[in-house]
Amino acid sequence: MTPAARISALFRHPIKGLGAEPLSRADLCAQAVMPGDREWALAQEGTPINRAAPEWMPCAAFVRGAKAPTLMAVTARREGGGRFRLSHPRVPDIVFDPATGAGEAALIRWVRPLFPPARPAPAALVRLPGGGMTDSRSRTLTLLSDDSLAALSGRIGRALDRRRFRGNIWVSGVPPWQELDLIGQEIILGGLSARVIRPVDRCRAPNGNPETGEEDCDVLGCLNREFGHPNFGVFVEVLTGGALAVGDDFGIGPAA
Repeated sequence: MTPAARISALFRHPIKGLGAEPLSRADLCAQAVMPGDREWALAQEGTPINRAAPEWMPCAAFVRGAKAPTLMAVTARREGGGRFRLSHPRVPDIVFDPATGAGEAALIRWVRPLFPPARPAPAALVRLPGGGMTDSRSRTLTLLSDDSLAALSGRIGRALDRRRFRGNIWVSGVPPWQELDLIGQEIILGGLSARVIRPVDRCRAPNGNPETGEEDCDVLGCLNREFGHPNFGVFVEVLTGGALAVGDDFGIGPAA
């Protein structure tokens, strides 16, 4: 790693599988997810929902890009007052409040034309405040490397957009794939400390182009074929809370 290793981008995904929201900074808490990340998730028909006491559920219960690549082209933006704007190149924008029945119904109507009819239909919004319907039951964030992305892009033969990978924290100035060698180690994120827990094993979702929603490459196949594993990025657990911003330092080892 070079002295220039930095936090290059931050993202959260307010509604699981439905768009990324870029951030310039975030206030992170120990043993917690990125605030507002996957706070909402759109469950499919047949999913048992307990609205009074929602609990974490695995990603198979929800609408997501691995089941419908076209959803990878959804973009999300906060409009204020609890409302979101979702956009997609195939349908008009929608502005809605997910906390209302009308907003839930509007989102379901909006997503249905973008979701394969052979799969169980989108049916209900689930909210997990403070926890998030992330891909990990434990309260973690995902950390990914721009340099690993460049190495993967070179093998794929096209520049891959960060948004394909639904990551929270991106770093630059780290040798390709070094993040996968940090399992169990502490890292420094600005003035915060975190521990690398395990690799993120990938599904078909990154095959979808975030501009068009078309499957235009085989990311998972390339990872397995060219690098001998299905992993891209790592899960990290925040140990000490505080503010993190784009441009902050990234380092390996316990915080001073």
